[in-house]
Amino acid sequence: MIRVAEITIGAFPGQGAYSPGCLESMLTDNHVRQVVDEIDGIATRMLGRGLKDTVLLTSPPTADELLSDAPDVLQVAAFATSVALHRLLCRHGAEITLLVGHSLGEISALVAGEALTVAEGTEVLCHRILALREHDTSGGRMLALSCGRDRAEQILALLRDGDAVVAVDNGPKQTTVSGTPDALTRIEAIAAAIGVQGTPLLAPHPFHNPLLQEARADFARRIAGVRARDLRTPVYSPILGRYYRAGEELGPLLASHFVTPVHFGDSVRRLSDAGARIWVELGAGRTLTNLARSIDPSTLALVPLAGRTSSVSEVAAFLRPAAAPAPPAVQTAAPLGVGAPVAAPAHVPVPDVVPVSAPSPAATAATAAAVPDREETATRIRQLYARILEYPEEVFEDAAELEADLGVDSVKQTEMFAQVAEAFGL
Repeated sequence: MIRVAEITIGAFPGQGAYSPGCLESMLTDNHVRQVVDEIDGIATRMLGRGLKDTVLLTSPPTADELLSDAPDVLQVAAFATSVALHRLLCRHGAEITLLVGHSLGEISALVAGEALTVAEGTEVLCHRILALREHDTSGGRMLALSCGRDRAEQILALLRDGDAVVAVDNGPKQTTVSGTPDALTRIEAIAAAIGVQGTPLLAPHPFHNPLLQEARADFARRIAGVRARDLRTPVYSPILGRYYRAGEELGPLLASHFVTPVHFGDSVRRLSDAGARIWVELGAGRTLTNLARSIDPSTLALVPLAGRTSSVSEVAAFLRPAAAPAPPAVQTAAPLGVGAPVAAPAHVPVPDVVPVSAPSPAATAATAAAVPDREETATRIRQLYARILEYPEEVFEDAAELEADLGVDSVKQTEMFAQVAEAFGL
């Protein structure tokens, strides 16, 4: 059994999760570089273009430039970033309990969970891209609306045709629709008229839409016979509404993604109800962790690649089991102090997650006697925060928000929380 306090969700974003320089920042680790080289070689062979001639440049392109010049490689770059980041966190000793993919991110999650090898996952991704390249002639795209699913469906109901559908339910504050260019133009205009913001997404196709039925059939044919290996870490699918199972055929399941909506908001609520409170963005940016926090404000969001500098080592230190020693150093192109991966937890589906058992009265009394009083604790924390941030102690009032009031970003917050945990033996 995994206790509530130990549940950490690794969230793998989809094709829009690209940021110039994020992938390059991790290549100083030789093991990660080998993984990226393997992805690049397969992509170059199957697609005609890879990462080295489009993304891994001295001046890497922006996401918009990549979408315009090499939309297929945009998906490969997002996949490679997620796989590399997960591998690097594990080599730093991080322990992640469950993996959740968002659309394209489910392939990355399956690789991280070891249902697929890196080579198998890359080939599956490339077949996905080739099926779309050959069979999607709609010219469609995707549009994010700043509203819940019910309101988005009301907007869609005003259209006379069925060229647009709800593709992704991200919770009460965002719903994504996909469809033809004409349909999305009209949806954006209707939404603006009623005060709903529409934001075009970095998506080269109208994913999760019946417009992709032909591509779905071809993709399923291309990867027929591919089966999930024994998973080292469980992978939950917001599209299927369940966990992937070892040995099951992945072709029909992954192909169904083309035409089946993503229920990410429902997945966050289910995992939150089971006790998940820590979400780690395993990709560039902070899209999924922001969505998780919008649904469950108690969520602690860790975003290793969202700041100006990488915070992989700090996030990994926070996620390293308290009883585990710091990983030994290994040889890298630039010394990062990384080490061998720790054993991942056994497959524990959400229904098996249980609360921490109540302690005995004697244990409770002993613990209470050892715990300092509130004022002493607050004083120690203020002193610790003041030293880390070089702020005066008096700014750390009880109601002060670290990010909103004091401008402390998530990278620095991770360092602060890790030092609090160490100071209090948590």
